[in-house]
Amino acid sequence: MEIQFVLNGKQVTAEAGPDSILLDVLRDLGCKSVKCGCETTNCGLCTVWIDGKSRLSCSVLAAGIAGHEITTLEGVEEEAAEFGAFLANEGAEQCGFCSPGFIMNVLAMFRELEDPDLEEIKEYLAGNLCRCTGYMGQLRAIEKYMKERKNAAGSGELTAGKEMRA
Repeated sequence: MEIQFVLNGKQVTAEAGPDSILLDVLRDLGCKSVKCGCETTNCGLCTVWIDGKSRLSCSVLAAGIAGHEITTLEGVEEEAAEFGAFLANEGAEQCGFCSPGFIMNVLAMFRELEDPDLEEIKEYLAGNLCRCTGYMGQLRAIEKYMKERKNAAGSGELTAGKEMRA
């Protein structure tokens, strides 16, 4: 069947079987940031936004997304790069395999929660697994990113990327 939806701000048409999952359709459309890590909805690697809400694309039938808006990491590259610099500065990116899904969830969290505390952050990100870093570096990066976002509200500029290049 043919489905139409908005992908990263652009109207697209894709072919999908009745049992096709969104993850496979997105990868076929070139969204390589969307990855399959567990096939059991437990790792968070396939996280995308459907109509602005964080969802696991491995658990969504592609036929059900017709008419919806899908955002992948490719659709929020600039914002992702800003947060990615904080991850890198904390040594929390390691192999990077989990980073796209993790970053998508972190950015969704900032859209949904106002000034989350550490427990809210841990709860929100509980479905994102990282096998390399542990989570302390990631949590430090999130806390520093949140602090920098508050400080940059007036200036409109984050500094982590600049620090990395210095």
